[in-house]
Amino acid sequence: MEINRRVFLKDLTAVGIGLSTMSIAGEGFSRARNQGKRVGIIGLDTSHSIAFTKALNAAEADPKLNGYKVVAAYPYGSKTIESSAKRIPGYIEEVKRLGVKITESITSLLDQVDVVFLETNDGRLHLEQALAVFKAGKRMFIDKPIAASLADTKAIFAASRQYNVPTFSSSSLRYVENIPDLASGKLIGALTGADAFAPATLEPSHPDLFWYGIHGVEMLYALLGTGCKEVRRIYGEGTDIVVGTWSDGRVGIFRGIRQGKGGFGGVAYGANGQQAIGKYDGYLPLLYRIVDFFDTGVVPVSEEETTELVAFMEAADESKRRGGAPVSIAELLNA
Repeated sequence: MEINRRVFLKDLTAVGIGLSTMSIAGEGFSRARNQGKRVGIIGLDTSHSIAFTKALNAAEADPKLNGYKVVAAYPYGSKTIESSAKRIPGYIEEVKRLGVKITESITSLLDQVDVVFLETNDGRLHLEQALAVFKAGKRMFIDKPIAASLADTKAIFAASRQYNVPTFSSSSLRYVENIPDLASGKLIGALTGADAFAPATLEPSHPDLFWYGIHGVEMLYALLGTGCKEVRRIYGEGTDIVVGTWSDGRVGIFRGIRQGKGGFGGVAYGANGQQAIGKYDGYLPLLYRIVDFFDTGVVPVSEEETTELVAFMEAADESKRRGGAPVSIAELLNA
């Protein structure tokens, strides 16, 4: 923890953030239940925006979603990544049919909502968009990837602390049905390692794993937690193999699929045996955590874990540049 603390203090100074207001949820942040249920979405360039809106705005919405409704959306969103930008016109019409008002700016959106889903598919835009939300004092979920770089990730969390507004980021794959029981040791005892696989399509504007491989990396971290020491990567046109070694000797392996049929899954290894990672159950398990966070201000995934997870993915890119040589996580966190 001391290494991370020094890094974050250094980053606060770098982005011009004072230390006097560094209170977060659990350290002075009020946990009183949030009275507002109006949800705003930033970014209609991802199918997640549609899936979340359909679940929250359903005529008979799941009662575990606590009455939250999407009332407004700012559609942009990437204007430069074609696969994302081309979705926006159709998604605008789809959310309008679900009762959502389209706004012309993030400022206008923030005047009409209580909490925010930052859904922009282009992680390069997240820091600028998140800063506007923090300044407005709105709790915010940031969809994957939290940013398109480790530097922006650190800056987002620094701003969260500066403005005393909690945030978190997560893939829905973190909440696959049996991952919590595997991670706790309930099913096969204390975990000694894990393998995870997921599609790993590439987008030139982002580090390789940030675009889609992040889903598999989230599964690894949901199982093994923080403490990865070094990362090495074997890269092929159709396949990635990324090996992380944890400081206690555990090994986590991510296999990224770009050739043949994709899918999500893996195996956890424990003191009492092995067990397959369970079935992916869609977005509802993540949505339950998001609305609970909106109500309480308590984040389900820590700043430290998300920051290390991003460092893991950047280390994989650096290992690729170094021909598969191991890259220290601490080296990147301290850079």
